[in-house]
Amino acid sequence: MSQKIYMFDTTLRDGEQTPGVSLNLDEKVEIAKQLEKAGIDVIEAGFAAASPGDLKAVRAVAEAVKKPIVVSLARTNKEDIDTVAEALHGINNVGIHIFIATSPIHMEKKLRMTKSQVLEQSVNAVRYASQFFNHIEFSCEDSTRSDLDFLCEISEQVIEAGATVLNFPDTVGYITPWEYAERFKTLRKNVKGIENVILSCHCHDDLGMATINSLAAIEAGVTQVEGCINGIGERAGNVALEEVALSLETRYDHFQKRTSMVLKEIAKTSKLVSRLTGMPVPANKAVIGANAFAHASGVHQDGVIKDKSTYEIMKPETIGLEEVDLVLGKLSGRNALKQRLISLGYDASENELKYIFKKYKELADRKKQILDDDIIALVDNQRKNGMEFFKLKSISISYETSSDPRASVQLVNHYDTLLEGISSGNGSVDAIFNAIDQMIDEEIELLDYKILSVTRGKDAQGEVFVQIRMDETLAQGRGMSVDILEASAEAYLSAINRIKNLSAGKVLK
Repeated sequence: MSQKIYMFDTTLRDGEQTPGVSLNLDEKVEIAKQLEKAGIDVIEAGFAAASPGDLKAVRAVAEAVKKPIVVSLARTNKEDIDTVAEALHGINNVGIHIFIATSPIHMEKKLRMTKSQVLEQSVNAVRYASQFFNHIEFSCEDSTRSDLDFLCEISEQVIEAGATVLNFPDTVGYITPWEYAERFKTLRKNVKGIENVILSCHCHDDLGMATINSLAAIEAGVTQVEGCINGIGERAGNVALEEVALSLETRYDHFQKRTSMVLKEIAKTSKLVSRLTGMPVPANKAVIGANAFAHASGVHQDGVIKDKSTYEIMKPETIGLEEVDLVLGKLSGRNALKQRLISLGYDASENELKYIFKKYKELADRKKQILDDDIIALVDNQRKNGMEFFKLKSISISYETSSDPRASVQLVNHYDTLLEGISSGNGSVDAIFNAIDQMIDEEIELLDYKILSVTRGKDAQGEVFVQIRMDETLAQGRGMSVDILEASAEAYLSAINRIKNLSAGKVLK
């Protein structure tokens, strides 16, 4: 009999803990709305007690979506629980996610608490939270290095106190799938009342086993999987929810279980999360990487030409990768563009449409063929959030093979003042960044620089990702343009603006 597996998305909480990633309120809401379209059951919107900004973001997400349950993380103390209750007051379909560490090393080294103290604090926290919430998830942090007898004891008591979901995370990506499955079997066998709660797994990918561990947990009776889109998160990241969903779909013959994820929304959701976090998806990433459906070997190509099922165990259309060229030309009107945007799943306002149409016309002058991905890139590039402390006005490059490139860059700051920097570098991009550094007058360290192609062809739009350190803060930046030098400058400024917003308290961290 087919059983539903609930999908718990923590992209907005655990995913945002990725070094260099910071999402503001509008970005969190945009991702949450797309997660709702993708059929996610539970959205962890943040850690309300972390900051006033996080509290506002948690509430904004809860108000923005209707179908998913929205939860906030909380420690086992009254203050955290009160903050979550304040953040979600008066909103339906909400809950709380309470956690405490249960492994010997965490209790001794981090909490400085005994088993009995952890047990008492956990029960009191769940009982207190039950005054405010019907949906109460309780997590045993570092459960895979915790004593099983203690896990059974604490589980039984928090269930009695009012917990409705029990989560046993592999917090440090330590366990093997066989051990993880056995733990869940032991818990199911020995914990009184466990049949009345949802069992959940939360796997990290430190040893590359997050997906297989999650699937092993499902086979052992778990009915909820927690993870992030694109597998982002602390250290090596969380399990990628799209991998779990497609594994269950593709191997339904084996698992006999499915999620409620709208699979056709996976590609779009992946691109949105990549854009807003500034984290590119590796080409060889399972399910949603650029090479996931590519065939380079002659033998493979021959087989695919004859019958795609020879080497494709899933179809690209399943995750929404239908490739339909945009049938619009330079003379197409705004209404035709609007209808195409609607068919691509965008609800653009009149102001947005005006901007996108203007950029579309400019792009049509620079590219011979406009594809749907070009239009998606224009929309995504338009939806910038937070204050733009610096905007690119112009770039001029002087280069000869016998000398270092020289860049002249003009910026406009948030006071509408024109700034100009001139500098050389060991390459054109380096010269541009040096010129920008000159105007910003800050110590900026470039940690990473990547170029990707948004669309195909010689005139494809280039997508640049950078990571910088400024004021002891890490930030990702992203820029797109037909001109890769322009895209590089936009990405660099995007990262700078993000840090400036953080410093000004405008980005909710």
